Amino acid sequence: MEKPTNVDAYIANHEKWQAALELLRALILSTGLQETIKWMFPTYTLNGKNIVAIGAFKEYFGVWFFQGGTLRDNLKVLTNAQAGKTKAMRQWRFTSIADINEEALLAYIEEAIQNQKDGKVIKPTRTKKPLVIPPELQTALTNNSLLATHFETFSLTNKRDFADYICSAKRMETKEKRMQKIIPMILQGIGLNDKYKK
Repeated sequence: MEKPTNVDAYIANHEKWQAALELLRALILSTGLQETIKWMFPTYTLNGKNIVAIGAFKEYFGVWFFQGGTLRDNLKVLTNAQAGKTKAMRQWRFTSIADINEEALLAYIEEAIQNQKDGKVIKPTRTKKPLVIPPELQTALTNNSLLATHFETFSLTNKRDFADYICSAKRMETKEKRMQKIIPMILQGIGLNDKYKK
């Protein structure tokens, strides 16, 4: 399927669900949200923040609530398409235009808008991978207290850059060459990728 450049094109590409998508679109636009295309789907925003999107697939169509996890979901209609992965997004699926309860759907959308205005959002949890110091670097740090002191002044990102740089070398000779390169950098307080940062 061609990448749609606007919502009209998206709806036209889904002939089976065309009438249903038009109805969803009209309901959402009645709330004052702004319409755009993101990730190839009609998406509706408030002050640049994603509120809902609509989409159609072979067996169903639906509305996606970007912060659906904050909704009360009194009707128990929202599902998490990627349980265990997605914390905030929820979807309301339909298999027929007759399934659309306009009043209820509008209430859900209005609650999603109000939650956004109130700052009710579920933020993704960022899991930081632990810093793994390769044996070559660990030996150098253990044997040189000045090097270890300077190394500790770096941010976790910079420490990880040095560690990954050594770990990514496959041959021992390459690891040794890389160690010879980074030791003076560490002692001078220069990060491995500092020259690429503005």
